[in-house]
Amino acid sequence: MLPLMREEGYSYSFDPNACASCQGRCCTGESGYIYVNKIEVEKIAALLGLDVADFVQDYLYKKGYKYSLKEIKYNDSYECVFYDRANNGCGIYEARPTQCKTFPFWDYYKTRVEELKLECPGIKDD
Repeated sequence: MLPLMREEGYSYSFDPNACASCQGRCCTGESGYIYVNKIEVEKIAALLGLDVADFVQDYLYKKGYKYSLKEIKYNDSYECVFYDRANNGCGIYEARPTQCKTFPFWDYYKTRVEELKLECPGIKDD
């Protein structure tokens, strides 16, 4: 059993134990952007045993001046290209982007806790 996670400046905590039952809501749903930086690209490519250029071509797309991981359409939803539906988890967990590591403690949710609770069953009021 993992302990509740807390971050200073947030009015909620996160129970990581809820991840086992939620079917990856943070990795699936509406289309969005999963931004990666150069170091993250290199780490993910290495984990997958790919050349960086091949990884970029196969798994990223450019949005403005940033790169985002591609998504896959699944039924009426979208999911990260590395979401492992069979195992209900991240296929690149060891090298996942900072954006994924820091969820659900995003500035966006500081004033949208009720919206976050709809997406993530691990959110607990402090």
